[in-house]
Amino acid sequence: MTVRRFAASLATGLMALKSVVFARPEEATRDGMDRMKTLVRTRFPGVRQMSTAALAEWLKDGARPQPLLVDVRTEDEFAVSHLSGARRLDPSAASLPPGWTASKAVPIVFYCSVGYRSSQMVERLNAKGWTNAVNLEGSIFEWANEGRPIVAGGRPVHAVHPYNTTFGKLLRPELRTLPARTSR
Repeated sequence: MTVRRFAASLATGLMALKSVVFARPEEATRDGMDRMKTLVRTRFPGVRQMSTAALAEWLKDGARPQPLLVDVRTEDEFAVSHLSGARRLDPSAASLPPGWTASKAVPIVFYCSVGYRSSQMVERLNAKGWTNAVNLEGSIFEWANEGRPIVAGGRPVHAVHPYNTTFGKLLRPELRTLPARTSR
């Protein structure tokens, strides 16, 4: 998907997000994320969503087979931070690279900044017969906003790439340590 198509498909959601961000800055993060999650659920009704709390519990459960974590963001975004153990997959990829998993039934949790690009990937894989792929609802923004661990280079960090200026407002201010790129 091109950057232009991605931007166009989010136009309605961004208008709602901007109204929250500028109307009540003190509640922008929570309200904006709630609106974005609703937009993602509405746009991708066939994609199963998993809450950040459910994933955190799953990752703590050593008796349960662990999911493959897949970060569907750009190299720049991934380099700033990601979930521990996650593999990066380019948002424009048609499928998983060969060798990542031996079965289409392996549990895979996809995430991106807010859940849009990762839901697109789950939708693509579902169409190809994947049966156990889910989207992390709220994705890395929600995960980090809740104070859950993120890493870069194997070390804990406290910053998330903001994607752009508008989306960056969905992050708690202390997590927005990089200047947002606006040339997307």
